[in-house]
Amino acid sequence: MNSRRFLLLSGAALSSFAAVPAWAKRKKAAAKSAASGDEGGPGTATAAVSTPADTPVGPVDTVASHAIVIDFNTNAVLLTKDADTPSPPSSLTKLMTIYITFTQLKAGKLTLGQTFTISEHAWHMGGSRMFLQVGTQVTIEDLIRGVFVDSGNDAAVALAEGIAGSEDAFVAMMNAEAKKLGMNDSHFMDASGWPADGHVMSVRDIATLATHIIRDFPDYYHYAGEQTFTYNKITQQNRNPLVAAGLGDGLKTGHTEEGGYSEAGSTERNGRRIIVVLNGLPTWDSRVTESKRLMDWAFNTFQDVPVFAAGQIVSQAPVWLGQVPTVGLTVQGGLTVTLPNNWRDGVKIAVDYPAPIPAPVISGHKVGQISLSGTGIPPGQIITTDLVAAGDVPRLGLPGRAMARLKHFITGA
Repeated sequence: MNSRRFLLLSGAALSSFAAVPAWAKRKKAAAKSAASGDEGGPGTATAAVSTPADTPVGPVDTVASHAIVIDFNTNAVLLTKDADTPSPPSSLTKLMTIYITFTQLKAGKLTLGQTFTISEHAWHMGGSRMFLQVGTQVTIEDLIRGVFVDSGNDAAVALAEGIAGSEDAFVAMMNAEAKKLGMNDSHFMDASGWPADGHVMSVRDIATLATHIIRDFPDYYHYAGEQTFTYNKITQQNRNPLVAAGLGDGLKTGHTEEGGYSEAGSTERNGRRIIVVLNGLPTWDSRVTESKRLMDWAFNTFQDVPVFAAGQIVSQAPVWLGQVPTVGLTVQGGLTVTLPNNWRDGVKIAVDYPAPIPAPVISGHKVGQISLSGTGIPPGQIITTDLVAAGDVPRLGLPGRAMARLKHFITGA
């Protein structure tokens, strides 16, 4: 009785739609502070070799060894390069420390004005610091600023100890949260990003974490974009060069000898937000230029396309044995996708559903799907979303069903 109703539309046709303490071990490595989370400034030049990254519009070169660019509004992946390979994340680790802190604040388990006592372990941290003093009481709000603006290893450890009782207990929380968020290519050994065997993150996982920080904690995200922070009469500028230059509103940077320079940056322009995560950059300068270049490329090459508005009827589907002959089909919440600027030239939109749809039909229930393919969609991928009924269609009573079957037997309709 049923067949599939399959409509294939071009983008142009749709254009009208819209044990030994850890710190003691670290002390032995204090001489390596410049290679253990200290962001520093423009460093020694290293030969930069650009190699291709994958994008929906063809290869784009970057000197980063690991890279991902994401459209925040649609979660569309615009560029990837070795994005799932675990590598040393240096101070980008602190994003998980911040994520857990924000989670506790949102749940009411902490307050911004609450204070933590600074331990010898936190005070002993090398690398980039907030310059905390042993035994002092510091507010959680100041420690958050110390992490974001100063990239303070001491601030990260102070938050970890204050929340979990010890850094080791906090690390267990970090790894548990990573699993909850689907960060399958990350493993934490400390709260600051200090180099340690087995301490790794992939840039895709970092982008996932950055997305959650921005989306889940709008009341706290502004700390990531503060230009300067003064603590104990010491003023430091935000170590994220995109923030310092007014080109981004967060999130973090990092650097170690093993991992190179890294950036997790985000900014919003005209209602669109882009997240860029880079790791393994050869120099401080390349971190600045690559972050800005790839962010500009993402904004200039792609657009968010409202293919269907919320509540818009995509198609009228016939209903079998229903009290009315048809039902409207729609995309619940609408459908907006990120596509190249020339998307109308190559994108195909397919609408697939059974025809007729058997009654009863329940509003909001899935009855088919819409898929997008072609130019601008990542190779080998198809974007799909559910097609749902826009209204209820009750089933005919017994006499009506009998008459409908008789009519179909006689006329085939």
